[in-house]
Amino acid sequence: MSTATSKRELDHPARDEIRLEGVLHALSDPIRLRVVRDLAGTEGELSCSYFDLPVTKSTTTHHFRVLRESGVIQQTYRGTAKMNGLRRTDLEELFPGLLDRILEAAALQGARVGG
Repeated sequence: MSTATSKRELDHPARDEIRLEGVLHALSDPIRLRVVRDLAGTEGELSCSYFDLPVTKSTTTHHFRVLRESGVIQQTYRGTAKMNGLRRTDLEELFPGLLDRILEAAALQGARVGG
C-alpha cells in the first residue's frame, strides 16, 4: 500500500491498487467530472486555485481527495501550491479506453443539456 513519506507528500494508490468501482464513483459526481474534464484538456498540471467550483473550500478539498484516493489524479506540492494532474497513463493501462469514453459522454451530455 502506498503511503506518504512526509507532511508535504500526499498518499496515492499504487497503480495496481486502483479499482474500477473507485474510479467510477469518483467520476460519478458532476463537480469531480468537471475537474477531470479540465485536467484532460491540458497537457500539464493545474493548481487547485485554477478551479472555480460552485462549492465551499472544504467541499472542494473533499472532491480533490476523492479523485486522488481513487487514483484518478496525482497531487503534488510545488511551493505552497497543490498541483493536480490526471493519471491518464495509469487509467489507460488498467481500463483501456474508459477515461476517453467517459469524457466523450460528458461532452455529449454537456452539449445536450447545457453544462
